[in-house]
Amino acid sequence: MSDPTTLRGGALLARALIEKGVDHVFTLAGGFCNPALEGFMECQMPVINTPHEQVAGHLADGHTRITRKPAVCLVGPEGFANAVPAMLEASGERSPVIFVTGSSTLKRQGSGGFKEIDDVAIAAPLVKYSAQITDGARISEFVDRAWHAATTGYPGPVHLSLPVDIMFSSFDAEAGRDERPWHRTPRAPSRAWPEPAALDRVLQCIRTAERPVIIGGHGIWWSGADKTLEHTGRSLRVPVFNVPYHTKLLNESCEAYMGLADFHQYHPSKAAIHEADVVIMVGGRLDNQMNFGNPPFFPKSATLICVNGSEEELANNYAADHVLLSDPGAFLTELGQLGETWEDWFTLQQQRRAEWVSEWESHIAQETERDAELGRLIHPLQLALDVQAELGDEDWLVFDGGNTHFWNEIAVNMAGWRGRKLGGILHPGNYSLLGVGVSFGISAKAIHPDRQVVVVSGDGAFLSGGLSIEAAFQEGLPITVVIDNNGGLDCISQQQERLFESGQHFATDFRDIPFHTLFEGLGGHGELVTERSQLGPALQRAMQSGKTACVNVKARGVISPIVAATSDKRDKASIE
Repeated sequence: MSDPTTLRGGALLARALIEKGVDHVFTLAGGFCNPALEGFMECQMPVINTPHEQVAGHLADGHTRITRKPAVCLVGPEGFANAVPAMLEASGERSPVIFVTGSSTLKRQGSGGFKEIDDVAIAAPLVKYSAQITDGARISEFVDRAWHAATTGYPGPVHLSLPVDIMFSSFDAEAGRDERPWHRTPRAPSRAWPEPAALDRVLQCIRTAERPVIIGGHGIWWSGADKTLEHTGRSLRVPVFNVPYHTKLLNESCEAYMGLADFHQYHPSKAAIHEADVVIMVGGRLDNQMNFGNPPFFPKSATLICVNGSEEELANNYAADHVLLSDPGAFLTELGQLGETWEDWFTLQQQRRAEWVSEWESHIAQETERDAELGRLIHPLQLALDVQAELGDEDWLVFDGGNTHFWNEIAVNMAGWRGRKLGGILHPGNYSLLGVGVSFGISAKAIHPDRQVVVVSGDGAFLSGGLSIEAAFQEGLPITVVIDNNGGLDCISQQQERLFESGQHFATDFRDIPFHTLFEGLGGHGELVTERSQLGPALQRAMQSGKTACVNVKARGVISPIVAATSDKRDKASIE
């Protein structure tokens, strides 16, 4: 008979995570993790089994991005290596996923134990906190430390390693509870409130501005300040731009939202930022996308203000003219009460967005007309626009790939200007990791089962992560995957054609893959689309089928503006 006063280390781990409020675990079940899985089972925790550890990590990441609440990715020691790419992706978006490794035995550490790897050291550069639990009595404490690191200040993924001998050994059920903190339920993350004098200096700078702009970063999302950003932009009549790749902070139909702060994907942002006299960057980082705060992205004549919620985050922005340590929500609330408006400047940016949309609409209409005349395959921008035309206001759109990502970004801005609303958008983060789209789509469907979720994936991106589709079948989460199928790694091919002396591409082509029959073979719905007129009806049938579905669209490869701008022949080897 088991002793009710003792629990295995894995069960203690499960209970500690549940106490913190974790409500989903994603795994590829392995023997090293069995005690933790038993603990989750006994506590009736939803555990999603996946076909690969990288898939488990991406599912946990997608769940965390949507809910803004940590989910768990649980893997064995060899599975840890497979989960590393998911750590990288979560790190780029500062997604506070909790990665847990059931690792090799502690008592023989360093002696070549079964599946022994230094998982703590490998994870350390990719996460905020990486530690091995060496004492079963401290399991709850380490979970508490990891949770605090993941959710406080500049959020991000964390990693805990629990050796298999501790995982299987038994400990007092109240182990570690004789020390503070007595209660280890989740605490609200600490928020940094601005120092009054420093806040006054920043607000005074903004008050005297003639042409201010706001650039919002992912710190706004993780602090839950996106609604405050929307209110501030609207009430002050200040144009708002989004840092590229990171979570969308405002719906594209919001009047204050102009587009990405990306001169190639949304070229009116260049005029706005270059003409601005004050640029307020909130919750973002002066990284390569922002040219590290330097010209020619930010002109020397502009005053650059960076507002961040933690010292760690603020340290990345030391190049700014003014830095302010403040929770994004607290700062945006104060900014919204400034009492100033910039109506003419705001209207100018709206006019520029309208002109930009009209130019693209005219261009794609001409391209689509020529496609019909010449019998060409559909343009990827037209594909993206046609997919959105079939979605409802509460439906979710996910996109994944190289050019597929970039064309869908443009389409989202165009459709948003025309009033298209979406329930949410997900896409790869700062590291542009291909293959996350299907996993993110499954995460969105799990959280919003009553809504349609459509993933637009390049064929290369699907080949990178498409195995995750099995989780959609297994869990009964029907999503629709539209393959932008141009027969290869088109984004790379186009760079090569501008870089190589021969003007040709190399090692980037795929064979003609019948993606739709793969879905049919798994028990889903599949259709092949070779003409634009087939797309809308095929997509409607796919979404109405009630099955996980694939619409395999033969599309032509068209270079996107960002790839064209950053891969001039012989000048650049890649996107910088």
